[in-house]
Amino acid sequence: MTVIPEDTSASTALQARVEAVSADWAAAAGSPDDELVASAQALVSEILDLMELGRVRAAWPDATAPGGWRAEPWVKAAILLAFRMPGLTELRDGPILAARDRTALGAIDLLDGAGSRAATAAGAPWRIVPGGTSVRRGAYLAPGVAVIPPAFVNAGAWVGEGTMIDSHVLVGSCAQVGRDVHLSAAVQVGGVLEPPGARPVVVEDGAFVGGGGGLYEGVVVGRGAVIGAGVILTGQGRLVDLVEERELRGTPESPLVVPPGAVVVPGTRPAASDWARDRGIAVSVPVIVKYRDAGTSARVALEGALR
Repeated sequence: MTVIPEDTSASTALQARVEAVSADWAAAAGSPDDELVASAQALVSEILDLMELGRVRAAWPDATAPGGWRAEPWVKAAILLAFRMPGLTELRDGPILAARDRTALGAIDLLDGAGSRAATAAGAPWRIVPGGTSVRRGAYLAPGVAVIPPAFVNAGAWVGEGTMIDSHVLVGSCAQVGRDVHLSAAVQVGGVLEPPGARPVVVEDGAFVGGGGGLYEGVVVGRGAVIGAGVILTGQGRLVDLVEERELRGTPESPLVVPPGAVVVPGTRPAASDWARDRGIAVSVPVIVKYRDAGTSARVALEGALR
């Protein structure tokens, strides 16, 4: 996944500020004074700006962390702080298209980048097809991202270069999506804000997720993996690998990782009890049926596996 290099010294300083303001806010027990509110608003705005530039992220690639990704709890704490800021903003385009959201978390102007330092600096280099897409403040869209409406990208999400977000797709809060990924129609990439230490969903470079698929609870989809239509993957779920004859499972400490290049389709397994087996009851389980060859496109690999 192509990334903007992490500035660890700046992150450490920002983390200390977020933790201090969050502690002061908690101590105020719902009655913060004007000085604390102003300080928190300035800090939240600064961090959301940096997130839109891709310089602050809810998770970073880290080979030493479980699944190769390290969560940044303080970033999610900053987004949660944004929800506590007073005031609501109305967004309106005529009598039908209207919204009301927290002032700190309005939508990015997808044409001229108003309200988004990232878009202003880069010239809003995205292709956003007409029809009702919304990208919330604090999300990062790299150059070349294309979005087919309607779609929604939530605060804290990170989307890499050349990725396609198809219609009716949700990219949830803090989800990390790599470059040249294809999220097909109606894909749900789950978000996570609480607990702050939980790892967000990760879709690495070159992955393909088929229509109606669901990725939740911090699952990692490895580089170049192909997820068939309708497959649901969760961080604490299981994945049966027919090629390597193994079963992969996720835990709260080490969520499920789909191996790079794996081609995953819906499958079933017999239910555990004798009563269920006697009645032919089965439960769903995702299955790896093959691995992509280096020169095989995601769509060709998937179609071949299904045939």
